[in-house]
Amino acid sequence: MKYKLFIFIILTCHFHLIAQDQDLKTVFVNENVSTHFVCSEPVQYVDISTDHVVGDIPISNMVRIKPKKSMLTGQTGMKSELGVVTIVAEQYMIQYKMEYVEPGKADKKLLIEQTDGVGLMFPEMKLTHKQMISFSTKVLETSIIIPRERNYANGIEARLNQIYTIGDYYFLDLTIINKTKISYDIDQFRFKIEDKKITKATNVQSIEIEPEFQYHHQKSFQKHYRNVFVFRKFTYPNKKVFSIELTEKQISGRNLALQIDYRDVLSADTF
Repeated sequence: MKYKLFIFIILTCHFHLIAQDQDLKTVFVNENVSTHFVCSEPVQYVDISTDHVVGDIPISNMVRIKPKKSMLTGQTGMKSELGVVTIVAEQYMIQYKMEYVEPGKADKKLLIEQTDGVGLMFPEMKLTHKQMISFSTKVLETSIIIPRERNYANGIEARLNQIYTIGDYYFLDLTIINKTKISYDIDQFRFKIEDKKITKATNVQSIEIEPEFQYHHQKSFQKHYRNVFVFRKFTYPNKKVFSIELTEKQISGRNLALQIDYRDVLSADTF
């Protein structure tokens, strides 16, 4: 009885896998044509089930594949079945059967939307790139009433407009105002957790934090700059501050730091 049950389970799984394989879409490939998958989200992972096909990710949301050599064999003719390519984006996974065809019939470009694949969400990925863009856009559309923090030096003013929280992320809404007639060329923003009071007798302890995402990437502005920086949730003791440092590209004294107390983080607004 147990043996019959085991055989039944094996056959059921086998037919289920066959049904799944039959449901896969087909992509037609040839060694003289590069086939590009253009995804609606950044690609996280790609698997090609055969050594006969190579691929890469030339940019974050694109996968490129091509057979290594001709699949024409002397006696049997054309070998058409080349396995499966699996593409995993931030929110979905999609698979294609690869079929070898003549150059004129090969696919050059396939557009992939979220609705084309199977829904997927990594446990460690609470917000997707697309969601960060969407929330940041809403932040920038919000009117500024009273900045939480501000600092001014050498004709440059930095303002922390607001801190928003959603899930495990902080969204920092930051404005820089240039009150001089000389344009400001941004070298970099640095974000650090450091000691609130620094004395000559103590060693400075500083922890640099990289943002997960920033909305704008402009490097110069004349009068007004506003941007949103997204960070994974972090905490720090009251004796430390979260410091935002802005530096200019050229040899310049127009560098500025904005310090954020932990109370500002704790009172972050929600969407």
